[in-house]
Amino acid sequence: MKVAVMTDSTAYIPGDMRTEHHIHMVPLNVVFDDASYQEEIDITSEEFYLKMREAKELPTTSQPAIGLIVAKLEELREDYDAVISVHLSSAISGTYQAVISAGEMVEGIDVYAYDSEISCFPQGFYALEASELAKKGKTAEQIIERLDEMKASMRAYFMVDDLTNLQRGGRLSGAQALVGGLLQIKPILHFVDKVIVPFEKIRTRKKALNRITSMLEEDASQGKDLKVVFIHANDEVSANQLREEFSQKYPAIETSIGYFGPVIGTHLGEGAIGVGWYTK
Repeated sequence: MKVAVMTDSTAYIPGDMRTEHHIHMVPLNVVFDDASYQEEIDITSEEFYLKMREAKELPTTSQPAIGLIVAKLEELREDYDAVISVHLSSAISGTYQAVISAGEMVEGIDVYAYDSEISCFPQGFYALEASELAKKGKTAEQIIERLDEMKASMRAYFMVDDLTNLQRGGRLSGAQALVGGLLQIKPILHFVDKVIVPFEKIRTRKKALNRITSMLEEDASQGKDLKVVFIHANDEVSANQLREEFSQKYPAIETSIGYFGPVIGTHLGEGAIGVGWYTK
């Protein structure tokens, strides 16, 4: 069985890395007043944050058109028997369900849609792992089994400078956003049961980032073989600083830098910082 690996653009796996690992991608869309853009194709993260600063209204986001997914699956069936398709949490986007629907419309290839229950580069971790296993000739069922094992140790926390975008986009309740704004809280957020919820409310950005890195270091100090990503919304300096500080303490642990691209950046806002990790 020859297995392809696909994900959506919110995994934010850089294009050269997708090419290297033979990972296929379907883009989500970010919509400004003037036009709709396919992220990772029509608009870069840098262009997006510049455009968002100048926009009068918060952009909206949308899942890939089902016709686009069908076309990609029809393309893949020419060379593959099956496809593992890893997607952002089904509770914040209909992309996962759209892939299931598209898979039922395309004959000649078995489609295994996988709900990462998360997003951004932690989602990308699943796609990269699936790619490595596919290269080794593992079956789709064996790959899914490994992804489920990864999910048991996957952790990701992120901090936003302003809760307004999350509230306006329907990803956080208005009451939580109001309280956060009034108290100038920098909440740490995470995914629980596929949705974004507050983890802890902390007063300052510095203390919030220290709290996240302390949880990472707690796992690292136990000798776990981790893969770690530091994620930023147009604030690479802060992400690099966190990475360097962590790597000085734990030089043997594999780390990387990721980013919150247009679709996720629409909801988190510029300046958000996150850290994700799992046990190899």
